[in-house]
Amino acid sequence: MTGHFRPGFSRRLGRATAGCFAAAAVGGAALLAGQAVAAHHRRYAQPELGLALRATIGQADAPPLRLVLLGDSSALGVGVSRLAETVGGQLAHLLAEGPAGQLVHLSSVGVSGSRSTDLATQVARALLGERPDVAVILIGANDATSLRRSTTAAACLGATVHRLREARVEVVVGTCPDLGAVRAIAPPLRHLVGWSGRRTARAQTLAVLTAGGTVVDLATEAGPVFRADAGTLCHDGFHPSADGYRVWAHALFPAVAAAVTMAARHGPPR
Repeated sequence: MTGHFRPGFSRRLGRATAGCFAAAAVGGAALLAGQAVAAHHRRYAQPELGLALRATIGQADAPPLRLVLLGDSSALGVGVSRLAETVGGQLAHLLAEGPAGQLVHLSSVGVSGSRSTDLATQVARALLGERPDVAVILIGANDATSLRRSTTAAACLGATVHRLREARVEVVVGTCPDLGAVRAIAPPLRHLVGWSGRRTARAQTLAVLTAGGTVVDLATEAGPVFRADAGTLCHDGFHPSADGYRVWAHALFPAVAAAVTMAARHGPPR
């Protein structure tokens, strides 16, 4: 060996390296595509038709509070079969049993599969009749898994928060949860979706704060628990279980309780 590369070696090495990277890229894309197809055809939990979308929780003589949930399947409680296990039901019980002892009139206008672009219709339904005191919005997972522009989804969410605030409704938004914790999607697609979820949550935070809402970063507050405990997910490995919704409810509760205090200063709904 002479210690020198022969003429053309660098060029051939460059072509070979480029070919390896191209093959790896094609192979990686094929793997992600296969995992996406598998995730799409997986059997997921469906909304319970008998699950009440309206309920009253608390003592009859307690101060009344109208709490409405908007958003995707998590606002409906997909993954559990009883109202008390949903995030809305658990929040209502926390408010009813807390120091203020609220009589919570709970409702949900969420729709499974919703993205942020679907929130405008939900707001219209939420504002029918008596104005709610507090709205909790859980949205972002379907925006993130679609891998679309996070700024577009965030703008729709911001418009929703602004509309509710204009109606004198206190708003708490649980941003996109930690999708890197779901078991229904295998790596490396899980990592990609997790990254998209974090990007979505960052855009949501800015939009919500600008519109006058309150943000709870569910990925930060609850993500580590979901990653450590598979029991926080229901049988499909994607939607929360009763334990998962409990973790979310406790993460949301301080902000919701503060919103209740603010709503009380506005006086009763008109």
